[in-house]
Amino acid sequence: MRLFFSGLRKLVRRPASWVTGGLLAGLVAIIIIAIGASANQSPSRPEAAAARQIITFPGAYVQILSFAMGIGGLFAVIYGAAVAGSEWSWGTLKVAVARGESRSRYMLLAFASIAVMIGAGLLIVFVVGVLAGLIGANIAGVSTSGLGDGDTIRSLPRLFARGWFGVVEEGAIGFAVATLARSQLAGIGAGIGIYFAETFARIFLPHVIKYLPFAVATAGLGVSSGFGGGGGGGRLEQLPADTALLVAAAWLVGSLIFVVLFTERAEITG
Repeated sequence: MRLFFSGLRKLVRRPASWVTGGLLAGLVAIIIIAIGASANQSPSRPEAAAARQIITFPGAYVQILSFAMGIGGLFAVIYGAAVAGSEWSWGTLKVAVARGESRSRYMLLAFASIAVMIGAGLLIVFVVGVLAGLIGANIAGVSTSGLGDGDTIRSLPRLFARGWFGVVEEGAIGFAVATLARSQLAGIGAGIGIYFAETFARIFLPHVIKYLPFAVATAGLGVSSGFGGGGGGGRLEQLPADTALLVAAAWLVGSLIFVVLFTERAEITG
């Protein structure tokens, strides 16, 4: 546990944590407020009604959560890659091994710290998104009478947990890629490439895409939204929510097994 809490303290102080979370929160807020500001400009468009869902409570709670989790996957890939890459390029893994720490234990606890930070960041982003939804609703003249709907609010912890697990799985992909590359920049670049490659793969492999890591993270949330979507926008065939979570778990465990095997066999220099 000492390594785990030490990792958390280290991540809280790192600029990458604040920059990644701040950019995601800002992006979510800007998009939601922009939707509210433009909601009444073309009300007859077919997509206008769907857009207004993200500023119409109580349904906005779920829409905002889905949206934040969807685009949060890309940020999780970047964050996981940045942290894993720094363990090699900054030499912190080498120092830990030199003082007798287990390589596997060190990397697994480092990822556990990342998972906790992702959860805290997503919670903050969701709160920011709800505040932005209120602003957008006021701009658009949409009623906020459903803000205190008890049933919807009680369902949020379960949905948040499902979404968090999916985003953590996406972060594990970036963590594993950066471990293989042993570099922050290479890991981030490759992770982003994988993210968008899955987006384009839906055009050519529509029946395969539903098993890939970003698609299962989205499907695992178990809600329908026009705003979320790991790996990009657009509708695609999805696995049932519970099945998607099982596949996401397989990607998560597989990524961490890869990290452990590679780290145990790698020559640590620098």
